[in-house]
Amino acid sequence: MFRVYRLFCFQLIGLSFCCNASLPDTLVLSRQQSEAIFLKENLLLLAQRLEVPKAEALLQQARLWPNPLVTLDEVNLWATGHQLNVFGQELPAFSGGNFGKNQQLTFSVEQLIQTAGKRKKLIGLEEINVEKAKTYFDDVLRHLKIEFRQQLTNLQYLQFKKNIYLNQINTVHHLTVAYLKQVEAGNVPRGDYIRLKALELDLTRQYNELLKAITDAQNELKLLMHLPADAYIVLTPEGYVKNTQQISLLDLQTIIDSAKSNRPDLKISELELTFSKKLTDYEKSRRVPDLVVKGGYDRGGNFMYNFVGFGIALELPVFNRNQGNIRYAHVRSEQQDLYYKQHQLSVMQDITSAWQNLKRSVEFLRDIEEGYEQTLDNLLNAYTKNFINRNISMLEYLDFMEAYLENKKIILEADKAINDNAEELNFQVGIDIIK
Repeated sequence: MFRVYRLFCFQLIGLSFCCNASLPDTLVLSRQQSEAIFLKENLLLLAQRLEVPKAEALLQQARLWPNPLVTLDEVNLWATGHQLNVFGQELPAFSGGNFGKNQQLTFSVEQLIQTAGKRKKLIGLEEINVEKAKTYFDDVLRHLKIEFRQQLTNLQYLQFKKNIYLNQINTVHHLTVAYLKQVEAGNVPRGDYIRLKALELDLTRQYNELLKAITDAQNELKLLMHLPADAYIVLTPEGYVKNTQQISLLDLQTIIDSAKSNRPDLKISELELTFSKKLTDYEKSRRVPDLVVKGGYDRGGNFMYNFVGFGIALELPVFNRNQGNIRYAHVRSEQQDLYYKQHQLSVMQDITSAWQNLKRSVEFLRDIEEGYEQTLDNLLNAYTKNFINRNISMLEYLDFMEAYLENKKIILEADKAINDNAEELNFQVGIDIIK
């Protein structure tokens, strides 16, 4: 029976790699490669990116001048003899012949001229909207990126944990098979075999729960990366453990200052405040009425056969001086100023909290002795050999197995906590200050 392998090749953002794994549709990726796919293929990012050209289109529209209004009116399709006899004369044709004879019409052109810099102020508002659209995209990217990176860390954590359980299951399974033979030979009591078998079943149950959690993490990542449903992601171990030395060099005040100039949602609040102030100026300009310039031609409807005249139209601001819109814009500006100040305070508190959480997770990891994990592995081998040689009891071996698994999980979770807290700090600052 032949197994069919699929070859996956990706060409994106200067990244080229292929994966041909033993599992169908398996992708072996590093964190960097995974993020490159996410940035290129995520559908929410692609959709949000389109908000920028939408805002630019509205800016383009705001720059356009109002169209002139052309009117052709009072055209008579016929003229009766009775109508012509009223004044006792006829309208001559346009240029000899009969074309236009006794034909009355009016033709006019009107052009709206916006006063008080309305057009310029409206363009200024749309320019801010373009900047807001770009910054909104950065903020959406910031939120999706932390979700994506934490899912990467979670999958790496689950993969490491899966390997630990798989090794333990294999070890206990070999012991269980050996003990079963000893039970059948009458060399050991069946109770010892039952205890080992119970341990194997419990480890297998936890292993199956891990597989379910891995499937859930896979689904989240595939959705974020826009990968096929039958793809299977295997992450390489790089990037799971952060550089704690780099973290120790960071200064809280420097981080806060960096956030003030880089955090997208803070920029959006600032742009909203600027927009509100410009909106107030725009609404005030609307108090000044616009001017309409007119030019017209009248044939046969005046004391002159061919009359050309000019005029202007101006709305008199007697009742409506745009008072309500001006007041609305003014109150909106005051409100947005309060929101902006509140947002600044919230950002500083969020960064301080994230920084403290990261420091605590680094300190906890440093409390774990260097080489402690290797010591655990060596002790496990020693306990297993001593158990096989009957130098320790079943109870001692089972107690150590429980302590071993618990300590291995603590070490994995300590590294995961640093990774998650580092990404949380990056999220709060708005840029990757921790790689």
